[in-house]
Amino acid sequence: MRSIIYCRVSTDNEEQTASLSRQEEELRQLAVGHGFEIVSVIKERESGYSLEREGLYEMIERAQAEEFDVLLITDDTRLGRGNAKIVLLHELQKRNIKVYTYSTQGEYQLSEAESMVLEIVAVVEEYQRKLHNLKIKRGMKKAVQRGYKPQHNLKNIHHGGRERKQLPIEEIIRLRHMDLTFSEIAVTLKGFGYEASKATVHRRYKEYLESAPTGNST
Repeated sequence: MRSIIYCRVSTDNEEQTASLSRQEEELRQLAVGHGFEIVSVIKERESGYSLEREGLYEMIERAQAEEFDVLLITDDTRLGRGNAKIVLLHELQKRNIKVYTYSTQGEYQLSEAESMVLEIVAVVEEYQRKLHNLKIKRGMKKAVQRGYKPQHNLKNIHHGGRERKQLPIEEIIRLRHMDLTFSEIAVTLKGFGYEASKATVHRRYKEYLESAPTGNST
């Protein structure tokens, strides 16, 4: 399996610098012992309570790109502390990335409290996705009930909700005239393959009103 070595210390003093080298050496031994391929070594000097870590961002980006299967750390505190640790464990868990520690010479075992919190977070995320999809469905249904015909109005829609570079201002205007809120317009357009936040839709509509002749601003 492909692995990434992640080493972290909190300060720049000489002792901590030596610790980074020691961590890498130990984790290389761990990788060899388990037959893991090392695809990258990430080292950084940042607090474990912080999520603003360049090395951390690199790790997450590589996880999203499915570039590795196992994260190697000397112990669980190297990953993070407090809420930061839970967030990172969740990110890795939902991408099926295993965490191995040098301290246990094997896969990291979640504590009972960590397992409970991660289960709750996973359930909340799932319901957030369901709620978001229901909002999109509701917005589309409301627009169609009021006479909106997307198959006639929107041209060359990319199937699968692919992001569009430009928003169709004429459709924003049309939906607004059907008394949909800016939030409803945003989720409705998302259902038709256009990515836009409520704020973006409102801004585009406002720009239209400011540029349109007075007689067309109703």
